[in-house]
Amino acid sequence: MKKDIYEKMIILADSAKYDVSCSSSGSDNNHKTGELGATHNSGICHTFTADGRCVSLLKVLLTNFCIYDCAYCVNRKSNDIKRAAFSPRQLADITINFYKRNYIEGLFLSSGIIENEDHTMLLILRALKILRFEYSFNGYIHVKLIPGTDDRIIREVVSLANRVSSNIELPSDKSLKLLAPNKTKQKVLQPLKYARDISLEKDTKPIGMSTQLIVGATPETDRDILKLSSVLYDKALLKRVYYSAYIPVNDDKNLPALINKPPLLREHRLYQADWLLRFYDFTYDEILNEQNLNLDEEIDPKTSWALQNLSYFPMEINKVSKDELLRIPGIGVRGVFKILKARRFKSLDFDDLKKLKISLKRAQYFITCKGKYNSKVSFATDTIKQAIIEPPKKKIMQPSLFDIEYSAITGEL
Repeated sequence: MKKDIYEKMIILADSAKYDVSCSSSGSDNNHKTGELGATHNSGICHTFTADGRCVSLLKVLLTNFCIYDCAYCVNRKSNDIKRAAFSPRQLADITINFYKRNYIEGLFLSSGIIENEDHTMLLILRALKILRFEYSFNGYIHVKLIPGTDDRIIREVVSLANRVSSNIELPSDKSLKLLAPNKTKQKVLQPLKYARDISLEKDTKPIGMSTQLIVGATPETDRDILKLSSVLYDKALLKRVYYSAYIPVNDDKNLPALINKPPLLREHRLYQADWLLRFYDFTYDEILNEQNLNLDEEIDPKTSWALQNLSYFPMEINKVSKDELLRIPGIGVRGVFKILKARRFKSLDFDDLKKLKISLKRAQYFITCKGKYNSKVSFATDTIKQAIIEPPKKKIMQPSLFDIEYSAITGEL
């Protein structure tokens, strides 16, 4: 790699690192093994797909020059930082060279805004056309759409990408006006709405869409954030919402002074709550309500819901429905299907659950098997929560000399 290209790569890869919405969606294609970009189950791993595979993506900006002055962004126009820009040809060449060396399996491409939104998006589109048509690259490409771009350009980009996203960044118009005056929620959502409409057209490939929300830069509660995510999922605008703990990279009077570390635990709890929205049929107002606006950082959201609704428990593992099983803390989607399948043949007890590899660490407090409640903890919110937070430590027995000799003779540990 030439020195000037190498320097650009360092600058533009570093500038892209704060965007977390770069997970591949496990794209499938019909290309034959051996063709450039054919998907497969191996490779250098950097991000997880929906089906559990790990893939590597070249995560880079086309440029970090930007006409916007978003307070939270390291690439804001008022920042005195090193700037660089790839030409569409340079970006396409780097992607192909990295792919051929098995460094990557796909591309995540975002950009600052040069001149205006349409001009920047046209440069990105040119890079995609070089990759798809000149190099016949059939691999995974995720493109960050620029709000305010002409719909005709968006349509062409969507036709060439596997996934697109547009970062909302902040959960309310009020916060956007304060920290990102060039953006509005309507402006940010417009390319996603148009991409959704395109993907619903006849004979058009479906395309995954995502966004990113910054957590902790503004005063919105977890309930506000989950309500927004829920609305976006319900309107089929997104496949994923990514949550990013606020990391201060700029000094700005409108940004909070972060005394402690970035709110990574809060970010983690939001991901867990988001999982409940997408896979467990929870609604946002079940997870959080007007009395509980933020997630409990001591326990996961599913357990927190169960403790606030103990009247539903304990559930008899052999009688409750699939939907009820999904509500039991510690039992996931796969565990539910294992239980339902096993129940066809016998009535299950706690030993059977262990054989099915169902974790009882939390579930034991919320279930009965054949009418038996297995936990020694009293069935009350405070005692169950305390037992989950600080489980009793197992006694470690000191082996005797006889035990050691016996092990040596039999070969057993």
